[in-house]
Amino acid sequence: MHERRHHYERAFEAYLRDRKIPYVSVNDARKALLPTGATLRLGSGDGSPQRTLKSFDFVIYGAHENLLIEVKGRKIARAARRSARQRTRRRLECWVTREDLDSLRTWSSLFGEGFGAAFCFCYWCEEQPPDGLFQELVVHEDRWYAIRAIRLEDYLSRAKVRSPRWGTWDLSARDFEELSQPLAPPRLFSEGRTLDPGPEVPAFEPLGTP
Repeated sequence: MHERRHHYERAFEAYLRDRKIPYVSVNDARKALLPTGATLRLGSGDGSPQRTLKSFDFVIYGAHENLLIEVKGRKIARAARRSARQRTRRRLECWVTREDLDSLRTWSSLFGEGFGAAFCFCYWCEEQPPDGLFQELVVHEDRWYAIRAIRLEDYLSRAKVRSPRWGTWDLSARDFEELSQPLAPPRLFSEGRTLDPGPEVPAFEPLGTP
């Protein structure tokens, strides 16, 4: 298996292999995956310098659609290390950066018809999660990981600014619970579904703006 920088990505790749989900690692086949004429720069639209288009992590293949996947690693601490409020709410951190959103949206547009995009949150659980808390679990390198996935257009439809200073966006716990789902087909895949850039999508300011 390709040695990845983050254990979250290694665990996610093990999850794909275990479930026999067809995939290609972008790190392993970057040039082959790039559409003809694709740019690796992301324009701000306000005359400021362009920024490098952030790469995603995997392409996974379905019967009717392929998905560009960005893996986001998060950690769930042992219950003893969490406050009573945290143990009650069991909030799953699902924030992303504005660069994550803009880049994945741009890649989806570059790849075009037949390709969707999604964030896959890989939660490293310091202890075995309670039964029923997650639908998809994987044990890798003696660690427990839980997988929750959300399509890019669903995230965009309800994303709100978390920190203007750090350029992060987030979903409420209720929205994430409603919109996220297991990754394994056919739950996350859908035939003929495309990213809708309509008015419900938040208006992102240029990346150069805090």
